[in-house]
Amino acid sequence: MPSRKKTCMFASAFCTCVSSFVVVCVVLATPQWVSSEVRYSRTGSNVTISLKYGLFSGTCEQFVDAGLQVSKTTFQVADSLSSTRTRGLNVATIVVLVLALLSSLLSSGFTCTNAVSNPYQTFLGPVGVYTWNSVCGVLILIAMILFPVNVEGNRLSQELAHSCSTPLETHIGSKHSYGYSYWIMLLIVFLNVASLIIIYFYDHARYSKKKEQERPIENAPKDVILF
Repeated sequence: MPSRKKTCMFASAFCTCVSSFVVVCVVLATPQWVSSEVRYSRTGSNVTISLKYGLFSGTCEQFVDAGLQVSKTTFQVADSLSSTRTRGLNVATIVVLVLALLSSLLSSGFTCTNAVSNPYQTFLGPVGVYTWNSVCGVLILIAMILFPVNVEGNRLSQELAHSCSTPLETHIGSKHSYGYSYWIMLLIVFLNVASLIIIYFYDHARYSKKKEQERPIENAPKDVILF
């Protein structure tokens, strides 16, 4: 059985890993990734398309001239994308987040295993926790890069605006505001770092204790040597 200190440390890391898993689920499930206002001009009027969407679904509102709302619709992101680049990056972001979800699940399993037992395999110990938490954190950072690249670089909002509105003409400008579904990914990174720090302190304390027990006999007290 593991010591009480090991159980407490790995139980704390288990809580952070489970929290990371839950937050990744929230990120995937909620559509509040970005709010965009895309402005167009057409004969006799200006049109503003207001979009709120995530990786899977979103809502679209159309305003004409002085704020007159014409319609509000719900759309599926995958069905509204015609460009290979935007669709590819959207799928890549989903895949990266699913991999992060699996990594956080593995981290939870490893920390739980170490909290209740002493696995013989090295990879099932702190090394495994370091690995999967690091992988999860890196994947989250990649997702945080891919999505803005798709929005800003590939003009994802403009493509979605064309698919959920009447024919539009000249694009005047766009404004984007990223929502909580995007920014809480920073919390996932923080939780993974917290898990790494907890396991590092446990591993460092265990290493120091092991070195203390392996001190050469010349460092022992003289009365012990004489005895």
